[in-house]
Amino acid sequence: MDLALLRTFVAVHRAGSFTRAAGLLGLSQPAVTSQIRILERQLGRPLFDRRARGVTPTAVGDELAQKAAPHLDALLRITEAELEAAGALRTLHIAGPPEFLCLRVLPALAPLVGQGHSLRTAFPSRAEEALDGLAAGHHDLVVTTAQPRGGPFTATALCDEEHLLVAAPYWAAFVDAERLRADGPAALDGIPLVEVHETLPLATRYWSAVFDTHPDARPPAATVVAPDLRAVLECVRAGAGCAVLPRYLCQDALDTGRIVALPEPAVPPLRTWFLVVRAGSLALAHLARAHDRLLRAAVRW
Repeated sequence: MDLALLRTFVAVHRAGSFTRAAGLLGLSQPAVTSQIRILERQLGRPLFDRRARGVTPTAVGDELAQKAAPHLDALLRITEAELEAAGALRTLHIAGPPEFLCLRVLPALAPLVGQGHSLRTAFPSRAEEALDGLAAGHHDLVVTTAQPRGGPFTATALCDEEHLLVAAPYWAAFVDAERLRADGPAALDGIPLVEVHETLPLATRYWSAVFDTHPDARPPAATVVAPDLRAVLECVRAGAGCAVLPRYLCQDALDTGRIVALPEPAVPPLRTWFLVVRAGSLALAHLARAHDRLLRAAVRW
């Protein structure tokens, strides 16, 4: 059986689409379709059911993938080892939110730059956009809080992020701790809210988890929208209002007293970060190395 046909088959099986597999393999979509048809004729059985959007493997297709994929991955590892031995520069394309990449991911991966790695980053505005880019081969690794369900991905939990409600000392002085515990967000009336988007995603999650309600709609003049968490932090430090921020981002400002945490709940809201790669791509040595390095670094986060 032709290894090229098996390689194409495994790519389609993992991508769930002839079109996506073609992009990853550097082939045209008709060429991929033709190779799958040849393989199906050789086996005498259909390997995929064609759908309106993508393909679904048949039982025969799943069985063949389970048998063939590990061997193809092993061959890929051999090729990668030879490239590394030859001193080839390996480029890693990473996508995710700019704050988390800049403050967590890139510092953890920086030592790899002196070990034959080149790093390239992208900051998609939405998690769905990042995952679409990963599936299409534009990124090698995505860091996101949106855990993909199925599809051509392998997701690994990286770390939990604790969220705090914070404000500058000036505003915190107006918040009565007992009233906040008793009356919930009503104790925050009159304090502007700083957020990353008009839909108030962080405040909505916090209000739901801590106060079992939704943040009240606020007039535009009473809400500051800054589409970067670092900008939100600077606005809060400057006295613009209160905000929900991850502890990793604001810990230094808390330690120096530039901002303060408003009375914290017994169980703070958490959000989980995931490392997401294309299925089978950890056979690439440089990607596996970065993936492992991030998992080890996250233990200290």
